[in-house]
Amino acid sequence: MASTPEQPLDGEDLKALREEIDELQAVPQEELLSPVPADVEQEELVPHPTDAIGSEKWDEPADEEHLDQE
Repeated sequence: MASTPEQPLDGEDLKALREEIDELQAVPQEELLSPVPADVEQEELVPHPTDAIGSEKWDEPADEEHLDQE
């Protein structure tokens, strides 16, 4: 909308645009570039440490396995 002497801009028409800009500025840049859906983020797996390759002891059950050198 253009401003004319008969109808100057009072800023009210820009208020909604300013609010939208402020909302977008509050979102981190990483989220804007690579958004992750909320349901995917909730189901994301938690990493846990694993044993080193070759450290498995095949003669013991996994729950009794220890990595101590004997």
